[in-house]
Amino acid sequence: MLKKVRITLGIIVLLLAGFGLITKNFVAQPFMMLGLCAFILVGGIDELKQGNKRRGYINIFLSVFVLAVAIQTFIA
Repeated sequence: MLKKVRITLGIIVLLLAGFGLITKNFVAQPFMMLGLCAFILVGGIDELKQGNKRRGYINIFLSVFVLAVAIQTFIA
């Protein structure tokens, strides 16, 4: 199930990033960052389930960092 969620989130993030690059309109960038945050978080949870604790915790930390950046873009 996590694989389907990762694929779906990956497609959403790619579409939002492509939209921003093609149209030069970066209105959807905060939403892309939230999608990226969720994508990395799901990857971290998947790594923890597989037993790769170090890589899982690194992914979760990166997810929190991307969330902080996304919150800053919403505020600014």
